[in-house]
Amino acid sequence: MKYLIFLVVFFTMSSCIEIIDDLTFKSDGSGTFKYTLNLSASKVKVNSVLALDSLDGKKVPSIQEIKDKISKYKEIIVQKEGISNVKVETDFTNFILKIQCDFTSIIALQKAIKEIVIDESKNKKEIESYWLTWEGNKLIRSVPSITGDLTSRLKKEDIEGLKKGNYMSITRFDRPIEKCENTTSLISANKMAVMLKITPYALIQNINLLENSIVLSDKK
Repeated sequence: MKYLIFLVVFFTMSSCIEIIDDLTFKSDGSGTFKYTLNLSASKVKVNSVLALDSLDGKKVPSIQEIKDKISKYKEIIVQKEGISNVKVETDFTNFILKIQCDFTSIIALQKAIKEIVIDESKNKKEIESYWLTWEGNKLIRSVPSITGDLTSRLKKEDIEGLKKGNYMSITRFDRPIEKCENTTSLISANKMAVMLKITPYALIQNINLLENSIVLSDKK
């Protein structure tokens, strides 16, 4: 995971990045998770980074090394209990990565992600708690501790590039939403989905911007 974090950090410097976190959640606790990392607007910048041997004293991986690492992550996720229908799409011309999987419970999804982080970092303290909690009619979203650690590694002179990007968090349900505690979130017209959209720069300034408590109706 740190391997991909390294790439994201350097590719987003003076670049435009789009991240979409899309979670479909059913009342029984199962659902589908989709994650998209889109650097197509900055592919010239990305190619220039990949042409280097090293950056800030760290080796820049080749495209093949990146492909191998993504394949490794996919194999890890596929083997996790409660995870199925894992799909990974990569476009190394436009630099777009899409990941999708179904999960039997929100705990199973988080365990799969956490185990990848632990496997890669060799540090179980890297991400200690769960960031999604389901309470029957309420979903609580917080920010993983690893996010704050990542943002603290960025240099001040490189943060400007993150103002050009977008981070979109979408959560979909199978019954109507009654209310959301995050006042910046937008509820869809049919009340079946909620969206939060911010810039990566804003997230760095305040990682709590993505936190939300979403209360659902008892009726579908």
